[in-house]
Amino acid sequence: MKKLKDFFICGLTGWCMEILFTSAECFKRKDSRFIGQTSLWMFPIYGMASCIRPIYEKIKKVPALFRGCFYSLGIFSFEYISGSLLKKFAACPWDYSGAKTNVNGLIRLDYAPLWMAAGLVFERILVRANRNRDHFPS
Repeated sequence: MKKLKDFFICGLTGWCMEILFTSAECFKRKDSRFIGQTSLWMFPIYGMASCIRPIYEKIKKVPALFRGCFYSLGIFSFEYISGSLLKKFAACPWDYSGAKTNVNGLIRLDYAPLWMAAGLVFERILVRANRNRDHFPS
């Protein structure tokens, strides 16, 4: 049950982060509507960030910078694999082909710091959620 709750927490958190990130791009275009967007496909993709909690338990003594780098590599790997699969069905909601640092249009290497930060955000949320569950059983 904990794993399913973690999956939903990460899916919802990822959706919120993506909506905020895409709406911030409106700021650059001076679009005061600040419309953010995401895809239903992104929920299970972000939900897989729930894998961070058991990894964190093994590497929690490692400095945050290194944990963030590790999470970033994991997120890049999963983004590439899931994007490749979705692309086969013409369902991939992102296309980074226009970016200078893209890899097959599926990942952007310049997003590494953002994915590091996202991984550490997921880590904190999962650690707190699990700490609260230990004190308040369902």
